[in-house]
Amino acid sequence: MIQLRQLGRADEELAEEMSRLTNRLRDQLHRFFSQVLQLCPAADEPWIWTLLELVPTPSAAARLKPRAVDKLLRQHRIRRIDGAQVVATLQTTPLTVAPGVAEAAVAHIALLRPRLRLVHSQRKHCADEMDRLLDHLASPAEGKAEHRDVEILQSLPGVGRFVSVTVLAEASSALADRDYTALRGLSGIAPVTRQSGKSRIVGMRRGCNGRLRNALYHWARVASQSDAPSRRYYDRLRARGHKHARALRSLADRLLRVLFAMLKAGALYDADRAGQAVAAEVA
Repeated sequence: MIQLRQLGRADEELAEEMSRLTNRLRDQLHRFFSQVLQLCPAADEPWIWTLLELVPTPSAAARLKPRAVDKLLRQHRIRRIDGAQVVATLQTTPLTVAPGVAEAAVAHIALLRPRLRLVHSQRKHCADEMDRLLDHLASPAEGKAEHRDVEILQSLPGVGRFVSVTVLAEASSALADRDYTALRGLSGIAPVTRQSGKSRIVGMRRGCNGRLRNALYHWARVASQSDAPSRRYYDRLRARGHKHARALRSLADRLLRVLFAMLKAGALYDADRAGQAVAAEVA
């Protein structure tokens, strides 16, 4: 569990570093070669970095052949676009820039590319290691209750690697103790009530574990998109006037209640049963 926690935090740091590097790359491309950003607006895909080695400037794009790009796309397993489309995009009229601007930007991009590839490979390594540890924790061979917890958590809608690692590593004590109240407070899902005289204000909890708050927010967001009962619950809250973020916090709270009920029963998620429960609540 300690290894899982450290890998999750390392991956978060690498994600922030990747964001910083891709923002710098986008900034340089905006200066002189914005056509590339039509192919990948975030400039965060390895095939774009390789393409920039093949076609560093708009003038080089004028000599580019679709066959060379098709080979690059096959190497990176990109199927949403073909070489002819890439060439047509890159050969559109470029920006007019002052002498030396393109050369300076190309030199900067050449420094960014190795760092982007390094961070990308390190993130992939972290992901592989987290998957390995999750599989180990879920292995029935260990015969411990918390190892079953991994399988139960991952059976819920909206739970992927990121949510699994964060919830298991950052809230291991609350899960082991089956303490729903503690996890609500730790993750910031439980609201804070401030009352003085006749004034009573219920607001979002600020003091909490930021990683858990972020994980539960995205858990609820994905569940509302991929799971029909979760979507109905979210829509009901929105119809009552709740804002998007508040509705997702309430949905995350409901998913936590479901998780702890499943943990106590040792059962996996049942979408039909969840749908019936939401239908009863809506009625």
